[in-house]
Amino acid sequence: MTRNGSRTSSPARCCRCRTDAAVRVTIRVRPGAGRTQVGGEHGGALLVRVTAPAVDGRATEAALAAVAAAFGVRRRAVTLVSGATSRTKVVDVAGADQAALDRLLTG
Repeated sequence: MTRNGSRTSSPARCCRCRTDAAVRVTIRVRPGAGRTQVGGEHGGALLVRVTAPAVDGRATEAALAAVAAAFGVRRRAVTLVSGATSRTKVVDVAGADQAALDRLLTG
């Protein structure tokens, strides 16, 4: 958002930067999917499809668990940085590998 409260029109970018021992990733969550799946790109963000509905944070929790599984780390290694109630979220994945992120983005 800008200072006056209007939204900016720039698309989300998949942040491939490392913060300490973590990779910061922008994800786009699609709740209510037929199956849980991580891979592909939507507007520059890693696409995460989850079966959980977008009610009471269930889709967010399912998305974080799916990201952890996709990167091969424990759930507690994935931290939500921003976007708790938004479909576009930023997460830190501790112990993640840049090659795994590149593999997931290509589908």
